[in-house]
Amino acid sequence: MPLLNTITTPYAEAFLQVASNKKEVDQVVSQAKEILDLWNNCPELGQAMASPVLEVESKKAAIEKLFSKKVTPSFLNLLKLLADRQRIGLLNAVLERMLELYREQRNIALATVTSASELSDDQKNDLLKKVKSVAGTDNLEIDLKIDPSLIGGFVVSVGSKVIDASLAGQVRRLGLALAKVT
Repeated sequence: MPLLNTITTPYAEAFLQVASNKKEVDQVVSQAKEILDLWNNCPELGQAMASPVLEVESKKAAIEKLFSKKVTPSFLNLLKLLADRQRIGLLNAVLERMLELYREQRNIALATVTSASELSDDQKNDLLKKVKSVAGTDNLEIDLKIDPSLIGGFVVSVGSKVIDASLAGQVRRLGLALAKVT
């Protein structure tokens, strides 16, 4: 088990257990995804919380102001606990590990779909059907990302399976094929 997982797994497991006991797992999972988006889209927040310059009580006060109306009391307790133990800088890793454990418990496959541009609703629905057949399950969660460097098309990864239907991938494969010929 990687070192980061040895740190994050106990927090993630305990938090899932508390949420399960309070029958708020689905609500907490939804909130975790929202906070992860915020954390990943606002790196300054994570840097400030990880900073040893800020005192624990200041971090907890900031957490209270930012999240008290957006998360369950048990989620708020997790955030404060992480701040108390100087682990709040690892919040994204703890929440990602919690989501992994949640998916394992519910047998949910995670598919990452990276496209060159925003997909229309019809494209998302068509892609969802194809990804379900690749994953071999209807119990699927899709993480949509945009990467303009793909030029066109998309890349789908489900577990160890990767389907590269991007223009950049086609150009790369063509270049490799041409290199073999000469």
